[in-house]
This record gives sequence, C-alpha cells and structure tokens, in this order.
Amino acid sequence: MGQADTSMRVFRNLAMKAELLEAEVEHELALKWRDERCEKSLHRLITAYMRLAISMAGKFRKYGLPMSDLTQEATVGLMKAAEKFDPDRGVRFSTYAVWWIKASIQDHVMRNWSLVRIGSTSAQKSLFFNLRRVRAKIENDTRSLGAEIDTVALHAQISAEIGVSQRDVRIMDARMAGGDASLNTTQAADEDGREWIETLVDTANPTEEVVAETCDQQTQRVWLAKAMNSLNARERMIVVERKLVDEPRTLESLGNELGLSKERVRQLESAALTKMRKHLQTEVGGSVREMIFA
Repeated sequence: MGQADTSMRVFRNLAMKAELLEAEVEHELALKWRDERCEKSLHRLITAYMRLAISMAGKFRKYGLPMSDLTQEATVGLMKAAEKFDPDRGVRFSTYAVWWIKASIQDHVMRNWSLVRIGSTSAQKSLFFNLRRVRAKIENDTRSLGAEIDTVALHAQISAEIGVSQRDVRIMDARMAGGDASLNTTQAADEDGREWIETLVDTANPTEEVVAETCDQQTQRVWLAKAMNSLNARERMIVVERKLVDEPRTLESLGNELGLSKERVRQLESAALTKMRKHLQTEVGGSVREMIFA
C-alpha cells in the first residue's frame, strides 16, 4: 500500500469517528460562522460532515481518478457550502451541502478525465455523467422486448431522455468510447516499432535557419548603430521618429516640433538616409543589402 493510500485510509477513519450533529447544534455552529466568523465552529461543522464528502467522492471512482483527488475536491465543495449556507432557511446543512459537493467533484472530473476538454455547459455536463446509464437502460429495455436498436435510434432516445441535441450525443458518445491515445504508443502496423509522435510534422523553421536569421539580425543591428552614429542629433531624431518606431510621426508633426516646414523635414530625412547608405557601403562594401530605408 502506497503512502497516498495509507494517508487516505487514516483520513477516512478520522472522518468516520467525527461527531454526529443534532439539528440544534448544527444551526448554532452555522450561525456562529456566518455572524461571528468563528473558525472553530466552521471546523467542527466541516469535520462532522466530512464522511458525507468522502462517501460522495467514492461514487465517482469509476472515472479513473485518484480517490485522494476526488476527496480533496469534495472537501472544497463542502467548504463552499459552509460559506454560502443560510441557517435561517430551516434546511439541514447536509441537504444543502450535497449539491455543492457534487458540483465540485463533477467539475474536477470534467477537467481531468481527458486531455481534450469535454464540455463546460450544464447540458454537456449532464450528458457526460448520464450518457452511459441512460444508454444501458435503453439497450436493456429494448432487449427485454426481443428487439434491437440501431445507433441512430439509440442516440435519438438518449437525446430525448437527457434533453440535449442528437449532435451532442453523437460527439460525446464518440469521445467517451475512444478515450485519449498517447502519442508515444507504438504503431501497430509499423515493423520498426515507431511511435505515433514520430509521424508529426515539425512546422517550426529548421534550427540552422533560425540561427542564421538571428545572426543576420544581430549583424544588421550593429550596422544600423554605426550608421546612426554618422548623423547629427537632429538627423538621428528624424530617422528614429520616421523609420524606427511602431507608429511613425508625420512630417508636419516633426516640423512643428523642430520649427521647420514639412518640405525641409523631408529633405533632412532624405539626406540622412543617403548619408547612412554611404556609410554602410564604405564600412561593409558590397555585402550590404538595401536595409530598412526606403
């Protein structure tokens, strides 16, 4: 027996030994928690109904999830119930808590039963947790009459019974029948024992292309920095604002800031770009390409 199983058994034994609350005591504890935020009262209330949470968690073991995880989610639901419970309604806490515990466990199962999200709406949740039961009932009733039912008719009856569309029934039935398949599973028809993951096409750029592109970008940044150093402060400002920002400024905007006409700013920009091209051609010779300067 593993450590998790041992811990779960100890936890379950402690829960089974917890006190059984009378209605009056339960009401008093709920009032103290709601009105005074008395944590001792909350702890006593939660502990008393932990056996209920564990019992409900056990009903969901058929979905293949660890009992410890199910119990933890059931406890979360129990605590949510304690937070929202109104003792003045005249309802026993256990009756109120059942819904919250069940909802918390069901959400956990839906999130973890498959790597692919099964569904999130109340209709899809109802379909997931009732499909197998309703299907078995319909098939048994049909066989008891000495008849057979095809898949289309079966899905139609399930749809009417649960109150969802036949399309949702078909999709959910296929998902629950297939389950998840590991990409590390060996292909049955492959003699070399290759896994399915080896058949996936890598859409990313080859490593050598990524490295070459990165090197080119770094080289161009160095060239650009050297070319910018060949300009005076006003020219650098114009080139940056017109060519090297996400939202280039207009000639008129720069002209207003510099006290120049739009045409003069355009002339300075053109002269600066020409100066930069000449500098680059001098520095790197024929290997330089036309860069970002249009």
